[in-house]
Amino acid sequence: MSAPTAIDAGLLERGGVRLVVDGARATITLDRPDVLNAQTPSTWVALRTIGEQLGPDVRLVVVRGSGRAFSAGLDRRMFTGEPVDDEPGLAEITRRGPEEGAALIAEFQRGFSWLRDPSRVTIAAVHGHAIGAGFQLALACDFRVAADDVQFCMAETGLGLVPDLGGTQPLVRLVGYSRAADICLTGRRVGAEEAHRIGLANTVVPREDLDEAVNTLAAAVLRPLPGAVTETLALLASAADGATDEEQLAAERTAQLRRLAELAALTGRR
Repeated sequence: MSAPTAIDAGLLERGGVRLVVDGARATITLDRPDVLNAQTPSTWVALRTIGEQLGPDVRLVVVRGSGRAFSAGLDRRMFTGEPVDDEPGLAEITRRGPEEGAALIAEFQRGFSWLRDPSRVTIAAVHGHAIGAGFQLALACDFRVAADDVQFCMAETGLGLVPDLGGTQPLVRLVGYSRAADICLTGRRVGAEEAHRIGLANTVVPREDLDEAVNTLAAAVLRPLPGAVTETLALLASAADGATDEEQLAAERTAQLRRLAELAALTGRR
């Protein structure tokens, strides 16, 4: 098991990210445990690069955090203006003006958005704090397997900001508008029991059982043929995005015809 050599090790280290690829599964670990895996723009560059360079044989990605937390969000020095190894802080985004600032944020967002691509199944293994950017990273994944000590929190509004790493749409998809507004505007902590009850977490397990639960789910979702998984995820995303009944039925027909053609080809080769 090893990280692919095509992905620059220095880039991953600068972003505080580790990558291990084992056959069809890749595991991404946020690895700054001394600061509860706080994220910087280099974290997002590393995540984006992984998404761009993972090989087509990788069908499943697990995202996890080392130490006591999944991720406590943005590195606090990004707010204060303290130097963080030449990372662009929040003030730098403002100085660049509306167009360049928007382009910079778009680059940050790409570190998360690839996790929603139906070409791969993505699982967030979440324990401890998942705050702000950490919460949004978990929301970018198809599944959230949570430990019983998890604390989800969308802290941006309390800092005078908004969630801008793609977390608003999946949050509304999962829990509905009213609950999403409550979570975002109050900045309150959502614990394991509530997260499971309202649909934020697919399952909750004791902290010591988190890895086993993730491995069990990973094995289950890798079992079907890759095309069936990809097509099904795309159909579910279409339905969640508000496709009409006729649009959804048409999409199901088209996807099924592709699946039948592939199965027929496989049978013919045998």
